[in-house]
Formats: sequence, C-alpha cells, structure tokens
Amino acid sequence: MKHSASNWITDILQQQDLPPVSDWLSELRRKARDQANQLPLPRRKQEAWRYSRVDALLKQSFTPVVQPPNGSGLEMPQSLSPHVLVFVDGWFNPALSRISDLPQGMVLGSLREHLDDASVKAHLGSLANSGENLFSALNSALINDGLLLKTGTGTEVESPIEVFYLNSQAEQPLLSQPRNLILVEENSKLTLVEHFLPGMGNAYFHNSSTEIHVGEKARFSHYRIQDEATDAWHLSNIHLVQAASSHYHGITLSFGGKWARTEYKTRFAGEQAVCDLRGLYLVGDQQLSDFHLDIHHDQPACHSREQFKGLLHGKGRAVFDGRILVERIAQLTDAQLTNDNLMLTRDAEVDTKPQLEIYADDVKCSHGTTVGQLDPQQLFYLRTRGIEEQQAIHMLCAGFAGEIIEHMHLPHLREQAGERLRRTLDRL
Repeated sequence: MKHSASNWITDILQQQDLPPVSDWLSELRRKARDQANQLPLPRRKQEAWRYSRVDALLKQSFTPVVQPPNGSGLEMPQSLSPHVLVFVDGWFNPALSRISDLPQGMVLGSLREHLDDASVKAHLGSLANSGENLFSALNSALINDGLLLKTGTGTEVESPIEVFYLNSQAEQPLLSQPRNLILVEENSKLTLVEHFLPGMGNAYFHNSSTEIHVGEKARFSHYRIQDEATDAWHLSNIHLVQAASSHYHGITLSFGGKWARTEYKTRFAGEQAVCDLRGLYLVGDQQLSDFHLDIHHDQPACHSREQFKGLLHGKGRAVFDGRILVERIAQLTDAQLTNDNLMLTRDAEVDTKPQLEIYADDVKCSHGTTVGQLDPQQLFYLRTRGIEEQQAIHMLCAGFAGEIIEHMHLPHLREQAGERLRRTLDRL
C-alpha cells in the first residue's frame, strides 16, 4: 500500500460493509479496490496535480454514504422539465424526482436498479480506468448508485432532462460518489442538465465519475452547473467516446466550491465526429477552480472546439491544463483550444497550460491562452458615456463571460448563469 495507513482514503478502502450488488459489479469493485491500494496519493510532484493543492483535501476526513439517505428536510428543486431526477448524497431519491412518459426503449433513473441490464454490464467501467488516480479508483471501489440514461435508436427527447445533486445534513463530513452511465444511441437527440447545489451546512466531498457513449449520428447537449457552497470539495471525471458523425455539445459552469476540479477525457471512435466543449469559471477568495482536458484525436476528419474562460477576483486561484493529442491516423483533424482569463484583482492567480501534440501532417490545429486585466480604454470609453465605474466593470465582465453563456441553448439556463454572475459582481 503506497499511501499512509492513517489517510482517510485508506480507512474507507478497508471497509467491507458495502451494500451487496451483482457478482459482476462486486468484481469490478474488488479490482478497483486492489488498484487503489497500490496508487500513490496525488501530490504536486505529479504532472497532473502540479498546480492543484490537494494537501488540505487529504487532511480532511470523510464518511462514505453506503445506504440511501432519507432526504428529510430537502425539497424537490424547481424545474419545468417533465423529467427531474434528484440524487441525495449520491443516491437516487424517487420521492424528490419525477419522470414522465418516456419514449419507447428509453431508460432513465437509478443505475443501481438496472444492474442486470446487458448494456450496463457491457459499458460500466469501459471508459473510466480505475488506475488513473486514487480518486477515480475510490469511486469505482465504492460504486453504489448514480444516473443511468439510455436511449433507444433514433430517440428524440424534446424537453431537457434535469438532474440535481443535493447533500443532506450530517454530523460528519460526507463522501458523495455518484457513478453515472449515459448511452446515447445512434440517431438520437437529447439535452441533459446537471445541477450541483450547496449542501445543508456541513463540508462534503463530491467525487463523481461519468461515462458517456454517443452513438453514430447522435446529438447530445450536456450542461453542467457547479454552484456548491464554499465549504464543499468537488471532483468530476467525465469520460466521453463519440461514434462517427456524432455531435457532443458540452458546457460546464464552475461557480462554487472551496476546491473544484473537472476532468474531461474525450476520444473518437469514428470519422466526422464533432466535440464542442466550453467552460466558464468564476473564482474568488478561498476558492480553487481546476479544469483538465485530454482530447484524443485517433480517427480521421474529426473536429473539436475547446473554449474556456475564467473570471478571477479576490485571492481566487484557477488552473487550466488542456491537451489535444492528434495521432498519425487522424488526418484532416480540425482542433482549436483556447483559454482566456480576466483578472479583476492583483491577488488572483491562474496557471494555464494549453498543449498540442500532433503526429499527423494534414491537420488544422491551434491553441492559445491570454491572461489580463480589464482594458482601461474600454473602461474609459464607457465612463465617457455617463456610465458609472462599477456598472462599466459589470458590463465588460458580462460581455467577457457572455461568449460562453450564450452558447447554452436553453434560455432559462442563460438567465440563471447571468444572474449568478451579476450577484458575484455586485459583491466586488
């Protein structure tokens, strides 16, 4: 065992009182546990964790939720969607959820309730490698529940599916570990919105893993809004594979959390696939927002667009580590990666590292990053038009962030994101 025996992760891995599951999942758990026991703790000496301060997280002590919580004191979040799923401490809560009539062949609900599904057996764990890091292995070793979304061939869902992650009140900090599996079959079209909301007063660690398979000619829009409390720790691993001519449109907004890290690992399984991935992070005092992208082009004629922007104030810290890998076989690749950061205070800090690794010779690829402050000339121009300084700052920040927000196809999400941005700017 490579990590300290006194570490809380080791203590959790040594527990044997997990609720029973199917034999095949028990075996997946066991393998992940064995891997976890051999993995080192994430440290800044490791390249993937060089700019992420994990010492404070590792000094915490979290208790895994191994039984469904009752969700007392929680209410169903407001949503106009006919399909609302609520997970409390990583467990599906049917009392707070509603799922209306689904198209024929579609499955939506608790992963735990569909462990005998052949598709679940075939795909769960196929993308998320438990050996990647200790947190990934921990999620696999303790799989209990999460979201299962599986469409039939040619399924179109007009209304967005909204998923809310809530956290109950407990005497000790909890470890929430939803494991999500999303299977968007060929020629299907749907939108999924995930909301990560604040807890009920106690610190907690949200450590989720999501595997997404997008079938041939399918179109999947995926919005993630992380707005947790400033005493929360958040880690999301998203694994995505796209078949030929598929389209993935993903936007992640990171507003909350003491320490929030999102990892995207994307690869293509067929030609002419498009991955459109964007993000916005708003970071202030006592906050770290961390994005890691690994976009693997291993098929010809695929397109990827990665655009991430950050607004930093107070003593906020941000990390952006994005890599595009183009294999020799991936001729005619078109890939662009940008990261722009607007620093509203001198004490804010960002570490940004966009990377291109290209082995093909017939490609169109670019990457770039900017770090700067508000343009004094733009600010002066607005002031000369009779606009007060604070309002002028708000307008420039809104314009900067709006380039990401406007790509959200759902009007109510654009309004929510804009309102969240305004509330933060009003406090500056």
